[in-house]
Amino acid sequence: MAVASAELAPPSRTLLLLEGRAIPELAAFVTAYPLLASAPRGDGHPVLVLPGLVTSDRATVPLRTYLAGQGYAAYGWELGRNYGLLPGIERRMVERIEELAETHGSKVSLVGWSLGGIYARQLAKMLPDKVRRVITLGSPFKGTPKATNAWRLYEFTSGHKVDDRDHHMGGLISDPPPVPTTAIYSRTDGICAWQCCVETEGPLTENIEVRGSHCGLGHNPSVAYAVADRLAQAEGSHDPFERSGWRSIFYPQPWRAA
Repeated sequence: MAVASAELAPPSRTLLLLEGRAIPELAAFVTAYPLLASAPRGDGHPVLVLPGLVTSDRATVPLRTYLAGQGYAAYGWELGRNYGLLPGIERRMVERIEELAETHGSKVSLVGWSLGGIYARQLAKMLPDKVRRVITLGSPFKGTPKATNAWRLYEFTSGHKVDDRDHHMGGLISDPPPVPTTAIYSRTDGICAWQCCVETEGPLTENIEVRGSHCGLGHNPSVAYAVADRLAQAEGSHDPFERSGWRSIFYPQPWRAA
């Protein structure tokens, strides 16, 4: 899917105001929890969940709890609030992945929400022998970095200019990682322009569209099911996400017009 990055603007004020949907989305997650248990179960491999900008592991508790119940060893990043690439953060994330890989004797899957997804992609490029799979949730790794409603906040908290992001860890952010990668996004995202969150599809990459807010992606029932489904694939395999039957209600077909 081609994206004219020069023409992209942040989501509208209306969509930004609609981010309040995150609260009823959490209620929907709790209500749907018994049904979400029907997702494919995991094989016990470690999954590291990385939080979004200015959030912490508390924001990823619902998703990590669900993944643990599905048979994964789900972990938070344990680095406090995510204020960007402050001194030492990159090194500590690398050490966290190496620690989990050694503890479990297996590769680690990375699930990253928003800025956490950008970290996940870049870490997979740095540690391809330690990372099994990458899943991003509303992560703006394509297009202009100012096509979000949070870029000023990022510059304030991190001390970095968003235009310099390709000079940080892992190289060019828009390049896909060398491992199976799934980008989950919503066209009604009120924080990031959805076009910036879409992966270039290839043998190891895919996109899954869901309906919902940006701030609710970590506990959106459709997201949780899709994450569990993707993590359940065997190591090294990458089968397309199945949208037939009841799934077609919640997951739009990828070829519909932009």
